[in-house]
Amino acid sequence: MTSTAPQPPYRLDVHGTDQHGENAALRERGPVARVELPGGIAAWAVTGHDELQSLLGDPRVGKNPGNWRALQEGQVPEGWPLLGMITIPGMTSADGEDHRRLRSLVSQGFTPRRVEALRPHVEAVVAELLRHLERLAPGPVDLREHFAYPLPMRVIGELLGIPEELRDELHAHSGVLVRSSATAQEAVAAQRGMVALLGRVAAERRANPGDDLTSDLLAAREADDRLSEQEVVGTMMLMFIAGHATTLNLITNAVRALTAFPEQRDAAVAGTVAWSAVVEETLRYDSPVAHFPMRFALDDIEIGDVVIKRGDGILASYAAVGRDPRRHEDADRFDATRTPNRHLALGHGLHFCLGAPLARLEAEVALRELYGRFPGLAAVGETTPIASFVSNSVQALPVALKG
Repeated sequence: MTSTAPQPPYRLDVHGTDQHGENAALRERGPVARVELPGGIAAWAVTGHDELQSLLGDPRVGKNPGNWRALQEGQVPEGWPLLGMITIPGMTSADGEDHRRLRSLVSQGFTPRRVEALRPHVEAVVAELLRHLERLAPGPVDLREHFAYPLPMRVIGELLGIPEELRDELHAHSGVLVRSSATAQEAVAAQRGMVALLGRVAAERRANPGDDLTSDLLAAREADDRLSEQEVVGTMMLMFIAGHATTLNLITNAVRALTAFPEQRDAAVAGTVAWSAVVEETLRYDSPVAHFPMRFALDDIEIGDVVIKRGDGILASYAAVGRDPRRHEDADRFDATRTPNRHLALGHGLHFCLGAPLARLEAEVALRELYGRFPGLAAVGETTPIASFVSNSVQALPVALKG
């Protein structure tokens, strides 16, 4: 009798060179696959839709990095590229009552009513950016730099009360924190730089409170000690990164998809397909986040013939799940008419993205107005992926602005 030796872990490409090709290879290993992270650290990538949905709601899965065996055993050094992101003090690293406490404080700023009240402002910002693009037409123009980036950056910057002159520097630091290819020196510098800058913002808002979410967090801290100082800055960091990077990638990836499938672009421009449907299909087809680190097994978890051991790290592989052929017919095709179109790109369960309504609003308004002004807009030239297996998009998106 012979036995088959287990496959060695699949080494994830830290440069994200071919995200979807790699995801296809991972799915061939099964819906839950052993992977190797930078530094030879092992984890599990969950690439099956049903399996990920189940795990995201499983009480045996937590977010507190204190439950990560590799960290407890000293395998993860200071400067490990994703450590700063995993250990941000806030909702994404908390479980149980701590998570409920932190989430309740932030959720007040992202209710559907409050987000909808932002629509006129989002539309005004988009109109301003379109006037800027008109001056650059016919291009080619880097749409990521001149449109997809400034919209969510301005909105989240204003919501948090972050001065305009600090936003680009914070963006640069946040880009390093989600870059799996970062060096130890880069990772440590980005973490410290971001904490220092946001600490300055918090100090200014404490001295001069305003109508912003940072002032609200500080008021909650001072009223009844519901937040530590670290949690204030950590929550600001989380909201800043999630509040602009996801939408930046979402808008960029939508334009790439509509270029690759021009019949879908033409249908949306003609009004036979809703722009909201384009946004949802982009989230499924080309999730702004590829592998989100990290969750941790609080007990042994058996999934099919795989056992995730207590203390193991788990990646939520959103980009892979979006193209799971067991869930989505013709999964590699962008089709905004797809119904139903349930995806997990914004999470599920207790950790569902609080900023999802705002990201959807910004992307829908941006795409509708962009293609309303430039209906023949299309990406041109070569693109380079972001050097990460966490963030899923390209570093620049040159487009021709066609009326």
